[in-house]
Amino acid sequence: MFDKILIANRGEIALRVIRACREMGIKSVAVHSTADSDAMHVRMADEAICIGPAPGTDSYLNMASIIAACEVTGAQAIHPGYGFLSENAKFVQIVEDHDLTFIGPTAEHIRVMGDKITAKDTMKDLGVPCVPGSDGGVPDLETAKKIGEEIGYPVIIKATAGGGGRGMKVAKTAKDMESAFRTARAEGKAAFGNDEVYIEKYLTTPRHIEIQVFGDGKGKAVHLGERDCSLQRRHQKVFEEAPGPCITPEERAKIGKICADAVAKINYIGAGTIEFLYENGEFYFIEMNTRLQVEHPVTESIFGVDLVREQIRVAEGLDMSFTQDDLQINGHSIEVRLNAERLPNFSPCPGKITQFHAPGGLGVRMDSALYDGYSIPPYYDSLIGKLIVHGRDRPEALARLNRALGELIIDGIDTTVPLFHQLLAEEAIQTGEYNIHWLEKWLEATYA
Repeated sequence: MFDKILIANRGEIALRVIRACREMGIKSVAVHSTADSDAMHVRMADEAICIGPAPGTDSYLNMASIIAACEVTGAQAIHPGYGFLSENAKFVQIVEDHDLTFIGPTAEHIRVMGDKITAKDTMKDLGVPCVPGSDGGVPDLETAKKIGEEIGYPVIIKATAGGGGRGMKVAKTAKDMESAFRTARAEGKAAFGNDEVYIEKYLTTPRHIEIQVFGDGKGKAVHLGERDCSLQRRHQKVFEEAPGPCITPEERAKIGKICADAVAKINYIGAGTIEFLYENGEFYFIEMNTRLQVEHPVTESIFGVDLVREQIRVAEGLDMSFTQDDLQINGHSIEVRLNAERLPNFSPCPGKITQFHAPGGLGVRMDSALYDGYSIPPYYDSLIGKLIVHGRDRPEALARLNRALGELIIDGIDTTVPLFHQLLAEEAIQTGEYNIHWLEKWLEATYA
């Protein structure tokens, strides 16, 4: 059993891990930048240590400082949360080389799934359905045009090392291919230092469905159903729910088993998410995230499990505390991401919180590191909290979300809370009849 775990992250996810450690009787170590010295995760942890200046590159991404913090505090394991170093294979290898435990997958699994082409090839070999597209990277424009003609337009060109919507361009027709191809390569080079791209068929009205998987690293794995993350702006999720309103029990069981079997075959350890585009009853693999997801609370809500606790257990070498038969869906859960952003342009809005009140009551969970008087620094992601609700069914969850949003008070800065008040009044949200393009079109029409 670990005696002490260092959390290599900040904000609400650091608090999330600290809470799990406390329930397990494990001491926690918070790391922080100079800008985060008064952050809530620093206050809540058993120990805290400064690892560098405000910029993330000098602190939360500083591998040497994080390893040194483990040595100073005697922490035996590192939980990466999400973002920062959570999917950095080099960091995982360094952690292992220092006889520490990384609470997450192996460096090899992160490396394989971090490259979009290798991940797709691996999933194909494991029997996971994939989107029609190029076999590997596309070397030049002429090859790109040929692939476009073979699989049919529209197509999407993606940077192999991409993420967060960067390095992705759609070519609706052959005339668009040259501009889309060159732009995707340029964005990939600028953002990730790699201009290699690949091409996939662009589905016109898909939903974004992701399957939560969990492995023990010994050849056993389970799935914990799906999450529908189709409401996105610029490929960034803003509203997630589980189970998906469009997925049947039969579809869930089939794709869930395919995913669980796939990660079991490679002895995957810990939490992972296999993401799909879903259209006309078919699933098409797009990528695997080898970490805990921002939206993991909706899965925890409907299954009654603690995924962080389970991550820690299997990292210690213990068996999973549940089997596939133990995992039965109970009700419906929705999460909205609350950002410090000014509408309608979604521009970052750091600043001082003059008043904060979290909603409560039955079926309401607020994951946030805010407090009265806290100053949100301008150096990091604008996510300031997640409001999660659970109900007996989807209508009750929507009603509970509406009520909880009405109770929430965040004064002193602009946030995206008004967006969700507006969305809940829309028929498409009430019925669940939306796809990955719906929110972009709605925003354009609403804020034109």
